[in-house]
Amino acid sequence: MPVDKTAIIDRRWWRLAWLALLLPLLAGCSAIRLAYNNGPTLAWWWIDGYMDFDRTQSTAVRSGIDRWFDWHRATQLPDYAALLAGMQDEVGGPTTADAACRWQARWRERLEPALERGIVLAADLVPTLTEANLRHLEQHQAKQMDEMRREFLQPDLAERRRESVKRAVERAERLYGRLGEAQRQVIAEGVATSPFDPERWAQERERRQRETVQVLRRLVAERADRDARLAALRALAERAERSPVPAYRDYQRSLAAYNCAFAARLHNATTAAQREAARATLKGWEDDLRALVAGEGNGAGPPGSGG
Repeated sequence: MPVDKTAIIDRRWWRLAWLALLLPLLAGCSAIRLAYNNGPTLAWWWIDGYMDFDRTQSTAVRSGIDRWFDWHRATQLPDYAALLAGMQDEVGGPTTADAACRWQARWRERLEPALERGIVLAADLVPTLTEANLRHLEQHQAKQMDEMRREFLQPDLAERRRESVKRAVERAERLYGRLGEAQRQVIAEGVATSPFDPERWAQERERRQRETVQVLRRLVAERADRDARLAALRALAERAERSPVPAYRDYQRSLAAYNCAFAARLHNATTAAQREAARATLKGWEDDLRALVAGEGNGAGPPGSGG
């Protein structure tokens, strides 16, 4: 069942950064194959946008990305497809907040290996980082924060709420098809009563960004060995998922519980025809992932061909 990503992005941004690159499920079936088969190039652009690698670094990073995608296609996509098949079995009936949370937890668990594999690759890259890379990272982070504030923190609170509702409606319609007025009202009410606090999220995100640069600078300055680099990056990822700030952890828990209940309310407000549309959409995503495992679609070669 869908969960309002506008409201929970602060909790899951680290994992979703990978998912956005690798599995654009809400973009439509043909886009899944196209994006994934071009995944190494897209991932390279995304990562280089953060770090501005030099020629030597670029060669190593591109090689690592290719290896990551070869592994991911062969070992992870089958599990994603199986999860989508399981969702099809349930999407036709009513649901509960607990069920929505269970599905979220299953997806989060399935993303763990992909994140861990990325951490291992990043740990090998850290010794090559220069101060120029880290300054570029800081500049890119600042640009991201400006963009985020424009998108989520409009000074006019009414406009802010309208934009949030619009994003939630667009996401829901990619799964269920066209929503009716009653379902749009469910979304509007859900957004209006959500505990999501974009100001608080922005402050936490800035803390995480500062910590990321500090950790990388320390690892480079200390010439940390591989075990130390891996431990530091794993701890960084864990703190991105579970804030070290107790009050923010409490906020995360209440927000997660609210979103599960909101997802269930929205699903239960859909019609039989919309649930069938959702089942067909999930089936299309599943079929596309299985085709990707087999190396089919959009002129792609077999696994290991680099897309």
